[in-house]
Amino acid sequence: MSDSTVSRRSFLGTLATGGAAALTAPLVVPRRVLGGPGYQAPSDTVNIAGIGVGGVGEGNLGSVSTPAGESSGNGPSENVVALADIDHNYASDVFEKYPDAATYYDYRRMLDEMGSEIDGVIIATPDHTHAKITADAMQRGLHVYTQKPLTWSVGEARYLRRLAAETDVVTQMGNQGHSSDDARLVNEYIRSGAIGTVDTIHVWTNRPIWPQGMEMPDTIQRVPDQMRWDLFLGPAPDEPYHEDFHPFSWRGWVDWGTGALGDMGAHLVDHPFWALELGAPATIQTRSTPFNGASWPRASMTHFQFPERGDQPAVTMKWYDGGMMPERPDAIPEEESLPPGGGVLFVGEDGYLMHETYGSNPRLFPAELAEDLDTPPQMFDRVEDENHEMNWVRAMKGQAEATSPFDYATRLTETMLLGIVSLRADTRKLEWDGEAGEVTNAPEANQYLSRRNPRQPWMLSEVQNMVGAATQR
Repeated sequence: MSDSTVSRRSFLGTLATGGAAALTAPLVVPRRVLGGPGYQAPSDTVNIAGIGVGGVGEGNLGSVSTPAGESSGNGPSENVVALADIDHNYASDVFEKYPDAATYYDYRRMLDEMGSEIDGVIIATPDHTHAKITADAMQRGLHVYTQKPLTWSVGEARYLRRLAAETDVVTQMGNQGHSSDDARLVNEYIRSGAIGTVDTIHVWTNRPIWPQGMEMPDTIQRVPDQMRWDLFLGPAPDEPYHEDFHPFSWRGWVDWGTGALGDMGAHLVDHPFWALELGAPATIQTRSTPFNGASWPRASMTHFQFPERGDQPAVTMKWYDGGMMPERPDAIPEEESLPPGGGVLFVGEDGYLMHETYGSNPRLFPAELAEDLDTPPQMFDRVEDENHEMNWVRAMKGQAEATSPFDYATRLTETMLLGIVSLRADTRKLEWDGEAGEVTNAPEANQYLSRRNPRQPWMLSEVQNMVGAATQR
């Protein structure tokens, strides 16, 4: 490449990191010059690849692009250039929506063959493969949008946090409620003292809505023709294919998913973790219905204790899933039920704030408290169109800050997954040293901070060497 030319991807990276080139004459020609308000110049369009597109990945792609045959209106439409999925039958509808995109089974081949043409990657595979795929993309200098939970293990979360700092690419976890207006209103209520000092939080979900508490199937089934089961397994132990594992129901199995807490904590724990700036918990204890070690239990409850933070008191956060819910306070009228699909209840010295999943519909109790309070002062900028995926794209272009970058998302993920560690440690209350990255009162629990023996070539070597995680901070 000559001194007078620059690739689109390197230019986008310079914009995103605020380099000197971002201050020179723009390479992106303003739309008003070329084609009016609905025109998007090719140089203002990023090339997106999708990995794991047969499920929620389809929606993520649709939030940044316009499938063939559909009208984009005046909104931005990024360019989907490549799609990878281990099940081409499951992903076939998505392939049809993007007929110009190259299709693959193995994301590694896609990155090898098309890496220079890709600017950003949307990753929506099962939980156990998130870390490796994300790391591979980041190490190639690609911006990454990875679905929640960001990783399968605490060790992987710490690894990606450090890798994000080293590679300086734009990162985003797919907890879309973090870009909503309501989530910001929750923060503003809490931080302005609308309900006084908060010392207790209740968080609940109606998940799992997939099977859990199961024994492994005792039969072996033939792998479907358009599926690459070995690629599905990735770093997980060898296990013969069975229809009880894929699609979607993988969430309930220990080797591939992280259960209800891992799945929905990113949407629910997110808001108290953010609003109260909770940081690392000091202790974690989980109780559950019977757990066989292969499939996550049908219901569980986790207590997180967070230490004092400056002039803020210690906080107890209680998580409920599988149909368990907190008691409804008397201050909440009988006609106002706790949201059955999931929600958060902040308990303050002066009242309560309750919201639904994704931070939606925040309201205050008792009624007279809500009547006496004005809308709190705005402390957080709103995200354009509340579009989490396009917020990531705009960050790639240097037009915004990503709302859930890995520096934040890995800390949230780590906290959620410590509940999983506690469950696997057999209900004993664990004492957590967030600085050292290790359980201090039950060293045997540290084995659950990372996957110990991943299959080659799926190893993240530094994570595998982690017993305590001090080197992964």
